Amino acid sequence: MVKILKDIRSRVIQFVDLAGYEKKSIVSRTIIDKKIGTVTFFAFDKGQGLSEHTAPFDALIYVIEGTARIYIAGKPFNLKKGAMIIMPANKPHSVKALQRFKMILTMIRS
Repeated sequence: MVKILKDIRSRVIQFVDLAGYEKKSIVSRTIIDKKIGTVTFFAFDKGQGLSEHTAPFDALIYVIEGTARIYIAGKPFNLKKGAMIIMPANKPHSVKALQRFKMILTMIRS
């Protein structure tokens, strides 16, 4: 079974418009959720983040607006609009919004 955001099939969508920012919050919208992987949209208010964790699969972050700091195995990476990074499976990682930012997270399960 595929779960997709309501009413976006077969339509041109601007990722950046999927959701706005909410004060002191993180907004997420699952775009695709399949057995083989997921695509999720996130909007982070400045200063918000995801604490360090690991995942059993590789994940790709693509920043579509703003600036974020991504830590992978303790190493910081600053990403701005248009940048992407792959977080390897089983490596600790975290996300912090240096300013409001929006991203797409794609995880492929193997």
